[in-house]
Parts: sequence; C-alpha cells; structure tokens
Amino acid sequence: MAVAAGAATLILRPRSGLIEPAAVEASAYFSAEQLDAARDFRGLQRALGLAEIGLSAAALALLALWPPRPVRAAFEWAGRRPLLGAAAAGATISLALTVVTLPLGLWRHERAVDVGLSTQDLGAWLADVARAGGIGALFAGVGATLAIALIRRFPRHWWAPGAVCVVAIGVVLVYLSPIVLDPLFNRFTPLPRGELRSEVLALADRAGVEVGEVYRVDASRRTTGANAYVGGLGHTKRVVLYDNLIEDYPRPEVTSVVAHELAHVKHRDVLRGLAWLALVAPAALWLVALLTERIAARGARAGGAGAGVAAAADGRAGPGLLPALALSLALVSLAVESAGNVLSRRVEARADAFALELTRDPQAFIALERRLAVTNISEPDPPALYHDVFGTHPTTLERLGYGVSYERER
Repeated sequence: MAVAAGAATLILRPRSGLIEPAAVEASAYFSAEQLDAARDFRGLQRALGLAEIGLSAAALALLALWPPRPVRAAFEWAGRRPLLGAAAAGATISLALTVVTLPLGLWRHERAVDVGLSTQDLGAWLADVARAGGIGALFAGVGATLAIALIRRFPRHWWAPGAVCVVAIGVVLVYLSPIVLDPLFNRFTPLPRGELRSEVLALADRAGVEVGEVYRVDASRRTTGANAYVGGLGHTKRVVLYDNLIEDYPRPEVTSVVAHELAHVKHRDVLRGLAWLALVAPAALWLVALLTERIAARGARAGGAGAGVAAAADGRAGPGLLPALALSLALVSLAVESAGNVLSRRVEARADAFALELTRDPQAFIALERRLAVTNISEPDPPALYHDVFGTHPTTLERLGYGVSYERER
C-alpha cells in the first residue's frame, strides 16, 4: 500500500507552477499574545482530536476482540439474516462510536466557544452532531451490507470489487454532496449580482476557468472563522465563499481567496484527488482484507464476535465480521489519509502560487494569510510530525513565505 500511495503521489503531484517559500519568522507577523493564544488553544484541541481517534480505535478493538456477552449474542442474532443484520450492525457501530467520542467532541466545542471561534450554542451543536451521526449511520449501514455481500460472493478476493465500489462511491459523493448533503447543514445562495460577483467572473475569465456557480454559505451561524472551497463535479461544480469572509475581509484579500479556489478548478484538483483514490484503493482494500482476516482470527481464538473468519472463507460471512472489518478500515484509512495529505499540501502550494500570479498582489496575499491565522486561532507553525500526518495545507509560515518570495522576485 505504501508503494501504491507513493507511486500515485509521484504520478499526480504538480510539477510546475510552485514557489519556493522564503524563510520568515512568526514574530514578524504575529504578536507574542497571538502566538501564545494559538498555541494554548490548538495544543489541547490536537490532543482531544487524537484522543477521539484513539478512543474510536479502542472501542472497535473491544468489539472485534473482546466483545461483552450481550454484544456477541446480538451479532449471532443478526447473523440469521446476514445482509439485513449487517445493515443494522453497521449503523449501530457507527452510532456507538459517535456516542463514545461525544464527551471529547463536546469539550472541543466548548473550548471553541470560550475563545470566540464557535458561534453555536449547545443545542444547535448537538443537533448538528445528531444530524451527522444519522447520516454516518446510514452510510455505515449501506457500506456494511455491501461489504458482507461482496465477502460472501467473493470470499478470497472481495477486496478487488470492493476497491471499485470505493472509487464509485467517492465519485458519487463528490458529485452529490453539494446538492444533497451540504444543504442539510447550511444554506447556500448564489452570489448576487454586484461588484463582487463581477470581480469573481472577471478573475475566472482571466484565469481561463469555467467556474460553474459561485455560492455564499451562512458559515457565520457556526463560526467566526473564514474559509472558501471548491466542490462538486460537472453540473454540481461550484466555488463556495463563507459569508464572514465576504463581509469581514477587505476586497483584495477576498479576491486572493477566490483566485486560490479558481486554481483548483483550473487544474482539476477534485479529479486529481479521485484519480489518487483510484490508484491507491486496490492496495488499501487488499491490506484491509489481510488485517480483517487476522483480527477476526484472533477474535475467534478469544471467543469474540470476530469468529467469522472460517465462515468468511467459504462465503458464509455475517455481521460478526464487521468489528474486525471496521477496525481494519479505520487503521488503513488513517494511513491512506496521511499519505494523501502529502499530495494535498503540494496541490495547495500550487494553488497559492497561482493566486499570486493571477492577482499580482502579494501584499493582499500576505495580509490574508495573517488574518486567517488570527481569526481561526491557528498556529503559524504547528508541530512538524502532527502536520506531516494530518496537515492538508502548507503551514501559515510557508504560505507567508510564498508571498514574500513572489514579492522579492517580481
């Protein structure tokens, strides 16, 4: 899998249009108070996020290897109707993980409220958690049913059609999310006719980009942080701007954000991500299959619900195999996402360079990166190991360095 991820990143990485960042010091752009506040806030937020990952993995390990007697009985009962039972078991496992990690998520939310980053009260936040948990349970139920069906039909090689399904589901989700899932959480309105819309369309024309639609999203109902993104495929392709970005940031900085997002459209970066997934999915699912078999076998020796490894080998797999499968998926997904972040950081670096070339306004770019870090209470230079594993974008210091380099060279 590591070879597949490395090869996919090597093939799909941007090879031109990048800027070597200048070396800059955080103290030149941020006060000591701002740096201390970001360090204090993000340090514990990181620890809580890692604790959520660890707690989820521990809960899945418990279900796979040492399930309580009532859980074993529930899996045995669900096994009477394997596919329907798999749907119920998959949804239940998903909801259980949501409940298990809820206290840590609540702690993170309350800390965000305390520093003014979150604008949601507890009731609204819990409603979002419930909505996301329900959607996650639905997808988990469907995914579990599909997985058990494939394992029963192709006991030895289910990972191959499974990889095809993963890529197909990824394409469908990217296409449908802007019009089906995203509106469940926020209200999206087309950017109204006016000066900003005209500037965005003129910028897209200069960039040679068919932008699709530009939307404004009511992000301020949840956060004071600002952001923008590109999503969708084909007819659902769109650039989305946070309302607080539009209202609170100077126009040159908003233009810099738009130029960055236009770079993703210009270079078809959404398709690049799907292509990376297609190249890595077969090896990743093969590893999932190996891990599932070994975890289930160990669970069987311990008398756990994973005692379905023999049944899986002759096409009689049932819901009892799901905890081992879910734990394997969680472990492999973490590794895959970390590998994918290497490509993501390079893609985002090229988008920054594209924005600088398109706007030719490094001062606005530098001011934007500084303002985003302060508003989002982000560390300009987070711990290197954490950033290597979880970072999807260059650090703020690196991005400031792009602006400084561009300004010096031009």
